[in-house]
Amino acid sequence: MSYQTLALTFTDGIAEIRFSRPDLLNRFDMPAHVEFAAALEEVANRVPEARVLVFSAEGRAFSAGGDFDEMLEAHASRTVRADMVKYAKAVFNGVVDLHIPVVSAIQGAAIGLGATIATLSDIVVAARDAKIADTHVNVGLVAGDGGIISWSQSIGVNRAKRYLLTGDIITGEQAYQWGLVTELVDTPEEAAPRARELAAQIAAMPSAGINGTKRAFARITSLLASQVLAVGLEYEMEAMTSPDLLQTIEKLRAR
Repeated sequence: MSYQTLALTFTDGIAEIRFSRPDLLNRFDMPAHVEFAAALEEVANRVPEARVLVFSAEGRAFSAGGDFDEMLEAHASRTVRADMVKYAKAVFNGVVDLHIPVVSAIQGAAIGLGATIATLSDIVVAARDAKIADTHVNVGLVAGDGGIISWSQSIGVNRAKRYLLTGDIITGEQAYQWGLVTELVDTPEEAAPRARELAAQIAAMPSAGINGTKRAFARITSLLASQVLAVGLEYEMEAMTSPDLLQTIEKLRAR
């Protein structure tokens, strides 16, 4: 498959999905959802050749999250909302159900779904000053795409509530102190190389033990998702139809 929003490579047992639209801050619009889900499926089909997967990004943002224009389309269209739910589930399950470990490299801002994808990874490398936030509520939406799951697992329910109910930003260093990030580097330029070093370490180990351990951990996430993900997306789509969304986007664009 030819990708427009990302680059997918395979080198020495390491697959890497690199978000490649720095001019759009690697936002997660529908083309990005579709291609990311397809790339995850391609990686899954290349196991056992692919032994570990890295997420990285070009430019100053890992991913700035969703697209306002698509939110407005979803506000008006049940069909668009149904597609959003379909691909949100495909993205979440594609990461969690992958049988090989995933290492993310947060070199810059990881916002909304960008933060969810990064923090669903098995190992999260981040630059000290990277900005991480789930800002769904700031737009008038429910954090339904999996952030409740990934944040709660990493930093506990009470602290996850604090940040997903306010949309406040934390730094890579704060995230590391709390466990949302598992490896800290000093500069943005160091994030991807360090993620690849860890990936190479894992790729050199016996795959049966690594993959079985990954899949056992993923079972914990899947069980939590079975209770939360569908209802979270349902609530998010309800919020997508609210007049609050239109008013909030208008205010944000007027800044």
